[in-house]
Amino acid sequence: MVTVEVAVQDAAGARAALAGGADRVELCAGLAATGGLSPTPAAVARVAAVGLPVHVLVRPRAGGFVHDGDERALLVAEVRDAVAAGAAGVVVGALTPGLEVDRAVLDALVAAAAGAEVTFHRAFDVVADRAAALDVLAGAGVTRVLTSGGAARAGDAVGELARLVRHAAGRVEVMAGGGLTPAAAPAVLAAGVDAVHLSARGGVEDRGPSGPGGGDGGGRDVTDVDVVRAVVAAARAVARG
Repeated sequence: MVTVEVAVQDAAGARAALAGGADRVELCAGLAATGGLSPTPAAVARVAAVGLPVHVLVRPRAGGFVHDGDERALLVAEVRDAVAAGAAGVVVGALTPGLEVDRAVLDALVAAAAGAEVTFHRAFDVVADRAAALDVLAGAGVTRVLTSGGAARAGDAVGELARLVRHAAGRVEVMAGGGLTPAAAPAVLAAGVDAVHLSARGGVEDRGPSGPGGGDGGGRDVTDVDVVRAVVAAARAVARG
């Protein structure tokens, strides 16, 4: 069965994912503004209590994926904190200046996860050689890779996703994500991926001023249960054959 993972930012999002039939959530902070950052351990514990397996994004800052010594130490600490707070898995990524997987950092992160599942995030989409990167991930004991096939949207790289599935040959799960919509889901699923990942974002108006200085109310992202249901239905249809 193809697994459906939903990126959420809070317990309400996790409850929407659960109601929509998702199998797992990825918890992050600042999703729309930054592409996702590490949530707090308190947020991890709250979302874990919802009942779905929670995989926690470990990314201490926005920007690229080449990290200095201080950031490497922080990544390791945040992986340990996430697992201690109840995460079933962590979502990590680190590259060398030459845009290859940083195996030394990855080994430290896998060790810090202490048996929890490890997903390599979309830093994978900017590596110089994705097939070679898959081989590195398999050797490091990574559970899965999240990828759009190098495109802005997973639906635009179905052929590359299928190539990656063939090259992985079951050594690493391939999870397709990146702008995934219900309309694009059937084609992406036909690539033979092990899982799909979506944010299922909808918008709501905030009540009251948007900041401590006052001003007009702003909007914020929430998880749209109907979008989750639609992608889950597509995934289950593939599972039924």
